[in-house]
Amino acid sequence: MNVRHKVLIVDDEPHIRKLIHTALTRADYAVVEAENAREAMERLKAERPDISLLDLGLPDRDGLELVPLFKQQSDTTLIIVSARDATDQKVAALDLGADDYLTKPFDTDELLARVRVALRNRMAKDGGASMVRAGDVEIDLLNRVVLKAGKEVHLTPKEYTVLAQLAKFPGRVITHQQIMAHAWPHEKAHHVEYLRVLVRTLRQKLEADPQRPRIIGNELGIGYRLRFNVEGETEEFAAGDTAATSGG
Repeated sequence: MNVRHKVLIVDDEPHIRKLIHTALTRADYAVVEAENAREAMERLKAERPDISLLDLGLPDRDGLELVPLFKQQSDTTLIIVSARDATDQKVAALDLGADDYLTKPFDTDELLARVRVALRNRMAKDGGASMVRAGDVEIDLLNRVVLKAGKEVHLTPKEYTVLAQLAKFPGRVITHQQIMAHAWPHEKAHHVEYLRVLVRTLRQKLEADPQRPRIIGNELGIGYRLRFNVEGETEEFAAGDTAATSGG
């Protein structure tokens, strides 16, 4: 699958960024970098990273000042990676909102382990489950893999983003606006038709019969929901959902 968890590295030392970048890339993460506070805030807004690794000794601003800004302006999980090893610095960072603290020098295996733990915690926070099943479809939210009858389904990044939003809250109705805020965060005007077309494509890839959907349901005029316990059931979604395959 071509959708990977994204990690932002904020560090002014090129060799440290390269070391972390190489380790994360080998572990199949998507990586973006920033070498100072200004770039960090720009990348945070533009890239919406799942995890951010923040050094405190930045050239244009103390990293501690960025901690509350990161937490206020995004839902990224923030791990401090710093040479500052004093207890008061660690406590200050954690009190300001950092999720974890790793002291330099560090072992890359430990860094990767911290990232994996952070991702598991994100899954628990968002919906409580990292694996969601709907009929013969399995959605692995931790590894961003979707299987149908045991075979991987290749989705575009936006298709996965929409499906993941539904899978994080299976059975619940997620409004058009909520879904589009994640899938098209930078669009000034959110057009529901974009979402309808994308859901129609998802149904083609996931449903046994896209004209009679049993996995991705439509609440007319409101949004969509993932029906996650469809095995053995005979009913389809309520009337109006069939029409949704061509318009909703």
